[in-house]
Amino acid sequence: MEATLFSFHSSKLPSTPLTQTQPKSLLTRPATNPFLSLAPRPARHHHRLPTIRSAISRTKKEQTVETIKENLENCHLMAGIRYKGLTVKQFQDLRKVLPETTKLIVAKNTLVYKAIEGTPWEALKPCMTGMNAWMFVHSEEIPPAIKPYRDFQKEKKLDSNDFTGAVFEGKFYGPGDFKQLETMPTRAEIYAKLLGTLNSPASSLVGTIQAPARELVMLLKAYVQKLEEEGGGGGQ
Repeated sequence: MEATLFSFHSSKLPSTPLTQTQPKSLLTRPATNPFLSLAPRPARHHHRLPTIRSAISRTKKEQTVETIKENLENCHLMAGIRYKGLTVKQFQDLRKVLPETTKLIVAKNTLVYKAIEGTPWEALKPCMTGMNAWMFVHSEEIPPAIKPYRDFQKEKKLDSNDFTGAVFEGKFYGPGDFKQLETMPTRAEIYAKLLGTLNSPASSLVGTIQAPARELVMLLKAYVQKLEEEGGGGGQ
């Protein structure tokens, strides 16, 4: 069998003559590229539907906002804590040392602001930077709620994980103002002071009346509550 080599240039027919062993159809068949002969497919426009993951994410965000709103009920103080750098174990240990009336929640600033917007707690807006854990104190005893974190912070040497701010009775307290919150008198101290005042000369009573309005209100509330408790106990 005779073999002949061919060289093709573009779409032209081979320049060397065909042998008798080659099929005659090659003389009339045009040289075409089979890939160029395919008709172009029309472009398809895909409409992206919401994924299950995005739906779950949206639901989780809504649940977080609702959880924050629930914790704002009967809340006396809300504070932000910079928790960047805290390990999971440290965070779990911190939750264990807090009083039962104090809740600690980690949530994005945007979600927290969405929950407090339009409320007195909106004064926390200056804290909406960085990574925060949020403390909700459901008790009028503010110093005992703050002290466990201060002790934890000192023990673990977490100087950089300080309070970023707090709101108490509608007023914003910056990091440098926390001394006022930490030195507030407890209910027991207020009650003891009230009893001492009632048993002291009139001059001491005048001094108590001249005390700051908030402290005087707390004194009176403690005294009224004590009377109500005594009245309730006597009727049993």
